[in-house]
Amino acid sequence: MEFSDHIKTANVEDVGLRQPLHPPSRGTLCITGHHLLFSDREEGSSRQVLLLLRNIDAIEKSVENLLGYSALFSNAGRSDRISGSSGTITIKCKDLRVLQLDIPGMEQCLNIAHSIETLSCLDRVPEMYPFFYRPSGCNLQDQWGLSSPEEYYSQVKELHDGWRLSTVNREYSVCPTYPPAVIVPKDINDDMLIKVAKFRHGGRFPVLCYYHRKNGMVIVRSSQPLMGANRKRCKEDELLLQAVIDGSDKGYIIDTRSSQQAQQAWMTGGGFESKSCYSCWKRLHRQVERGKALQESLIKLVEACGDKSHNMDRWLSKLENSKWLSHVQTALSTAGLLAECVERDGHSVLVHGSEGTDSTLLISTVAQLIMDPCCRTLEGFLVLLEREWVQAGHPFQQRCAHSAHSHARLQQESPVFLLLLDCVWQLWRQFPLALGFSEALLLRLATEAYASDYGTFLCNGDQERCSLGVKEKTHCLFQALLRPEERERYSNPLYERTELAIWPSVHPQSLQLWRGFFLRWTPQARLLEEAQEEIRNMVIEWGKLALS
Repeated sequence: MEFSDHIKTANVEDVGLRQPLHPPSRGTLCITGHHLLFSDREEGSSRQVLLLLRNIDAIEKSVENLLGYSALFSNAGRSDRISGSSGTITIKCKDLRVLQLDIPGMEQCLNIAHSIETLSCLDRVPEMYPFFYRPSGCNLQDQWGLSSPEEYYSQVKELHDGWRLSTVNREYSVCPTYPPAVIVPKDINDDMLIKVAKFRHGGRFPVLCYYHRKNGMVIVRSSQPLMGANRKRCKEDELLLQAVIDGSDKGYIIDTRSSQQAQQAWMTGGGFESKSCYSCWKRLHRQVERGKALQESLIKLVEACGDKSHNMDRWLSKLENSKWLSHVQTALSTAGLLAECVERDGHSVLVHGSEGTDSTLLISTVAQLIMDPCCRTLEGFLVLLEREWVQAGHPFQQRCAHSAHSHARLQQESPVFLLLLDCVWQLWRQFPLALGFSEALLLRLATEAYASDYGTFLCNGDQERCSLGVKEKTHCLFQALLRPEERERYSNPLYERTELAIWPSVHPQSLQLWRGFFLRWTPQARLLEEAQEEIRNMVIEWGKLALS
């Protein structure tokens, strides 16, 4: 079916637009297969608003007759509506914007609403806008992405003694959510890896994601073992984990489920590494929420931020009831525990939860930011996200299908990536000189994850991207963010590299609501943003003067 089949009314004149931080305006509204375009027709104004339909989370429509009646007149078998009717469409976006369109004509309003509802929910990946977006100065033949497991392996020479690059997954037959090449202990051959994959949920066998140059310790991630109630064993899995610590007296397993959740998983075919089979590993349980609980937390927080009652007790109560900052605290403290095991205690760590595609990636990413200065530069951070989220199989399309406004029944949505960005913002706020990128980058990434011109966050894994030709037919967001004009915009002018680990405070008094995201469409947040931008420009100018 063509996009045009979903568009009964392509454009409407004399539409009123109300949006945050701008005065009301009137103009022409156009709808295409992927965008809403509003053009201000008022004299002296050339303002346009272009909204990606994929960014729309929910719409609410109301139609009314300006004369107070819905009178219909029949003429020669044709029904005509009286001329005084109109409609209002309220558009709630995934980036938390709320727009209101006042459309003359009930029929036109209903047609526009129907087109928005249909086109914003198209879930066939090849129909999405990144497959049509062609920015100037970019070529589809350019390399897609910033790095690969092969490049990481070649860059970290210290790995070559005890680790190897395996292509056992080159056809995605062993694990559909892993990339074709992974880094594993040298003593474990591909036949053994295949057996280990059958013992791990979704085939996600333990693979290396980080090597700590200071002491040679590593972070390895996987999914839960499939021990089940019969307490099945896998000798190859035990040998693989023994090879990870390679003669060391001990390693840590950080399980991002509570002990009770792990026990329940054991009863339904999953489980955890038992002390009797993995005697050199010490298991630590730290429950990091994901899934429905995290999505409901986001919904409650956004509702609290939109409360216009001006009642302090009500605001504080709603903020507390959302539990969002508690989730931030738990994620930061668990990542700090992981970093402490590697950096301070000098032990390697295996991280996993159930599937290994959500909280596992969150914890390993934040821990690497804490320990490794290379991950804190603008390019290093984007490489880290590509390695730990895009290549590692986070199901972006499922998790970011809806944001906080949707009326749809929750399925697999969960703002795990948004929680990561909030944790990074907390680090950025506590260590303003240690990170080489700005808050603007985090806001851009939060928006792009839910609705993007680029193909980076499409699909639910590497195999799906490969089969749909995402890397051949779309452009890469991370490469676009490193173009000179974008790099300047998203760099931190105060950045000073430090080789030290940056240990975040997780005391309640140290954590703040990320106003730049959750309150970004309020006048107060915009004034603060303008002040910060002015300070940023002054710092940049001072830097230029110092160099001249």
